[in-house]
Amino acid sequence: MTDRRLWSYKDIAAHINVQPDTVRSYRKHGLLPPPDHVEGGKPYWYADTVRAWVASRPRNRNR
Repeated sequence: MTDRRLWSYKDIAAHINVQPDTVRSYRKHGLLPPPDHVEGGKPYWYADTVRAWVASRPRNRNR
């Protein structure tokens, strides 16, 4: 089953326990995957996209 809910910077930040500005910085520096959807100029990611990104982050690979 796939999770197609769209997450904002705020949702991603809550999921990885950082501030939304940190997530914005990740995107600015190319550390966040491209958004799955843009609405009104605001980027959104599917929950599954975020979870896959979190799992692939170097510090989380051996958890």
